[in-house]
Amino acid sequence: MSAEQTPRREVVTGVPRGARRPPGYAPARSEITEQTTLGATYVRSLMRSQLRAALYALGTLALFVGSLPLVFALPAALGGSPGSPAPFVWAALGFGVYPVMWLTARWYVRRAERNERDFTRLVEGR
Repeated sequence: MSAEQTPRREVVTGVPRGARRPPGYAPARSEITEQTTLGATYVRSLMRSQLRAALYALGTLALFVGSLPLVFALPAALGGSPGSPAPFVWAALGFGVYPVMWLTARWYVRRAERNERDFTRLVEGR
């Protein structure tokens, strides 16, 4: 081959730099930002999971606190004198109710934070 008949060079190009996704691009984030149906579904899912955790915590506390009158009536039903349950009632309120409320609140906060962390992972695409 002579110098005039050199093979033609082919240039292979990729996606133009302007059309590439920016770093940290996440499709879910853009769906939420653009308020599409899919983005609304993501947000509704987070709200539903947070509501479910709140209702579970509320139900647990309502069941526990609602059963306290039965617990307070127990000493009188077992044949105790009418004036003797007072120390038992105060002990049940002081050492039974508040720790259960604290544990339920702690569980709820940890669950809500986990829901938000999972949602963030979903949105950021990690």
